[in-house]
Amino acid sequence: MPDTKLFSTITQPDNGTRLAGQVIRQGGLVAFPTETVYGLGANGLDPDAVMRIFEAKGRPQDNPLILHVARKSDVKQLWRRVPDTARALMDEFWPGPLTLVCARSGAVPDEVTAGLDTVAVRMSDNKTALAFIRAAGVPIAAPSANTSGKPSPTCAQHVIDDLWGKVDVILDGGQCRIGMESTVLLLAKRPVILRPGAVTREQIESRIGAVEVAPSVLSPLAEGERAASPGMKYRHYAPDAQVIVASGTPSAAAGIIRREYDRAENDGRRCIILASRETQPFYRGRKCDIIGSSANMEEMCANLFSALRRYSGSADVIFAESVSTDELGLAYMNRLLRASGFTILNR
Repeated sequence: MPDTKLFSTITQPDNGTRLAGQVIRQGGLVAFPTETVYGLGANGLDPDAVMRIFEAKGRPQDNPLILHVARKSDVKQLWRRVPDTARALMDEFWPGPLTLVCARSGAVPDEVTAGLDTVAVRMSDNKTALAFIRAAGVPIAAPSANTSGKPSPTCAQHVIDDLWGKVDVILDGGQCRIGMESTVLLLAKRPVILRPGAVTREQIESRIGAVEVAPSVLSPLAEGERAASPGMKYRHYAPDAQVIVASGTPSAAAGIIRREYDRAENDGRRCIILASRETQPFYRGRKCDIIGSSANMEEMCANLFSALRRYSGSADVIFAESVSTDELGLAYMNRLLRASGFTILNR
């Protein structure tokens, strides 16, 4: 615990990274921006500090954390060895939104890995995140800076909404550029994507060859299966509203949504449709939020969590359309399906 009483303060990065580093060394919690989402950081080598993350978020302790580093060489302290595939991927994608999972060293506490023999590590390309980690002088354990299970935070206000009074310092770095968590890749005998993100399967395969995608990316964890990565729990990224996903061609999905929207509205439920610019004309007379273009999945991904948060509590039902799972569509559908608890309508 920090020497002082817990306080919450929000500060600009230029003035705050040194203070944030000091708070980390004292065992405190810091929310900080990355290019993906805001993280809730603690000293990743201090079990007591790490436990404060779980307490602040209300996060189950069987859900492993990611360690964030400021230099590629820092992985030598955290992994038992650095595989050649990891070196190749670090050279190509670090700093950036790719998390690599390898066999852990003895320096990593069980509290970080949920008792697994592997640990996830990444190096953000956000300048504030890197400056903060360097100021702290230790690897930073950090899940997303939100209440467990809720949509991840993509701006400082989201952190304030969820964690004010539970975190010592919030570094306000503005809006996150990507708006969706990093890709998590397990470097086993055959590499496996545990959580898709901005670094796509296709990009990874162009560097190291064939990569598998874990079945749990687009379906619930099997009975008794342990989460090997953050974001694998059954219902995750969920607002305080029911989320319903309609699958099929754009026109078919829109037909399902129109039918269910009208039924829900007739029952007195408040409804909103998360649509693309291309499908907006299908929903005339109904409330829509245009979150991007289906031809620009970077935009759709960046806006999804903000949209889910925007209608949390102000809508009873949020309808959304499925997209192709090629490239970035895999990450988008992974988040959307988990937000809905796999409530999918296809007719």
